[in-house]
Amino acid sequence: MENKTGILATYGSILLNIFLFAIKFWAGMVSASVAIIADAWHTLSDSISSVAVLIGLKVSAKPADNEHPYGHGRAEVIASIVVSMLLAIIGFSFLKESIIKLQTRSEVHYGTIAIVVTVVSLVVKEFMAQYSIMIGKRTKSKSMIADGWHHRSDAISSLVILVGIFIGRYYWWIDGILGIIVSLLLFYTTYSILKENISHLLGERIDDDLRGEIIALAPEVADFNLYPHHFLVHQYGSHTEMTFHIRLPADYTIHKAHAIATKYEILVKKRTNIQATVHIDSLEE
Repeated sequence: MENKTGILATYGSILLNIFLFAIKFWAGMVSASVAIIADAWHTLSDSISSVAVLIGLKVSAKPADNEHPYGHGRAEVIASIVVSMLLAIIGFSFLKESIIKLQTRSEVHYGTIAIVVTVVSLVVKEFMAQYSIMIGKRTKSKSMIADGWHHRSDAISSLVILVGIFIGRYYWWIDGILGIIVSLLLFYTTYSILKENISHLLGERIDDDLRGEIIALAPEVADFNLYPHHFLVHQYGSHTEMTFHIRLPADYTIHKAHAIATKYEILVKKRTNIQATVHIDSLEE
């Protein structure tokens, strides 16, 4: 259900981006504004990233199979990395164009239509950014959150143009400077998305709160200390696998030890929605 919410939101994102591209391109042609035409293509690039997210969401929803026993959840991580690469490309384009503007001392001249379309784009794209990030956090979809930041990058670019409309007539260099600032923000966003997703691919230590929650479940499994330890967590998108060890008396039968481990695994799944595998150590070890 959560995956379907993300897919529907992504379809909406693609349609809105195509609409915004159309009106921006029209406004750019009417106003003879190269900046707005470029911004229109920037908006269309959001549709490309949304398609990448859509593919990631659909692939991650596929059930586990013989070749992928842990499911396809990491497809979302790959989609997030693709989106971040698109952000980096856009950021580099902004940086290059901004430097050229400063070198050529280019001034910004826009008409009324450009102002109206830019304001509409700014409002709609920020709404799309907040909605995508909200859905991403609710469904724990990293690619949706990354796509939300991509929408925000477009909103920021529209803001740069809007500021240039009102200030650029007094300071010829303002558009170039603001463009450089935006490109740096895009590079920082790219870095943040890559850092988080690559960290997930490499594997991370268990969160202290989650470790405490798992240990706190032990008294519900047995009336003696199980000494839960050696926690390992493997994340596959929204699906999480965990392994950890417990200690049982050496004289326990295999059947009795297995029953306790299974009870612990079921309880962890029920309380945290994490698929756990419990390894048994002897208390004498």
